This record gives sequence, structure tokens and C-alpha cells, in this order.
Amino acid sequence: MTSEEINNNKNEFIKIYNENIKREGASELLNFIENSDFFTAPASTKFHSAIEGGLCFHSLNVYKRFKQNLISEFKDKYTDVISEESIAIIALLHDICKVNCYKLDYRNVKVNGEWTKQPYFAYEDSLPYGHGEKSVYMISGFMKLSRDEAMAINWHMGGFDSRVLGGNYSLSTAFYSYPLSVIFHISDVQATYLDEKITKI
Repeated sequence: MTSEEINNNKNEFIKIYNENIKREGASELLNFIENSDFFTAPASTKFHSAIEGGLCFHSLNVYKRFKQNLISEFKDKYTDVISEESIAIIALLHDICKVNCYKLDYRNVKVNGEWTKQPYFAYEDSLPYGHGEKSVYMISGFMKLSRDEAMAINWHMGGFDSRVLGGNYSLSTAFYSYPLSVIFHISDVQATYLDEKITKI
């Protein structure tokens, strides 16, 4: 991703954020984001958007998918179900747990029979609080989340969540009780597998 693309994505993110998120603490949270590596960090180490700027790019893709899916499900009545503010909060901030966790490093890789140093992103989490639940925790340090917002962010990994893989059955209850969480999980999956691809530095 070019520096121009990274900057354009940053500007789009901030525009959507400022136009929609108005609650107390929002400006302080945005200030935290701007002073983190959110706009330059990858979205993963080796899977979708594992490139500089991938995290913001992914967040924007999820926002667009989420809004499309809400309109598809509820038509022009979608804002009777969820506010534009909640849509922006859930989608733009669901992966805030990843800020300041990726470090550029190098490893030896054999290329054409010779060892060469190749760059890659290592993941070092100084706040090992989980994934979706870590995002909820971080956001809540700045502004209050509604129950629907917290549930959608907390369970956005769906069946890929480590708690589910470990045998926790709470996901099913959450999806039945908070259907917006289902729509958001689907949006995240669509953005990851349809709008993005496995990329490397």
C-alpha cells in the first residue's frame, strides 16, 4: 500500500468517525488512535491485509460491509434498528485491540538456494486481554458502549474466537440475544475474505 493510499484511508476513517461519533469521550479516543500506530499497522501478521496500513483499510472495509448488510436486512428502516453512530463505533473500532502490537522484524528465508533477510510483522501484545473483549475494554476507557455495541465488538470473531475454540458456549447465546452481532460478524468475514486477500510486506 502506498503512502498516499495510507493517508487517504486515514482521512476517510477520521471523516466517518467525526461525522458519526459524537458521544462523550469520542475526541479523546480519536486522539489516542491518532497517536498510536493504528493507521500504519497491518491487520494481521500473515493473513488478510498483512501490510502497512492494513488495519485501517480493514476497518473501513468492515464499516462498508456492515452498512450494506444492515440496509439489505432492514431496508430504509435500518436506522430504526441501529444508529449511524453505533454502526461507526462497532465497525471502525472493533479491532482497536491490535494497536501498538505489530513490530517490523526480519528473519532468514531461503530464496533461490541462498539465505536472505526478509521483513515480516511480529506480534507482541503488552496487554494480553483477549481479542474482541480487549477492544471493548480499550474503548470503554474513553467512552461508554451500549450493550449491542459491546456484544457486536466482543463476539465479532464468531467461531474463530479463541474462547469458542476452547469450548465456551456463550457465542450462541450472544448471537440469539443480540442479532446485530451476527450481522457484524458476517460483515467482518466478508471484508476479510472477499474484499481483502493474503498479502505480505
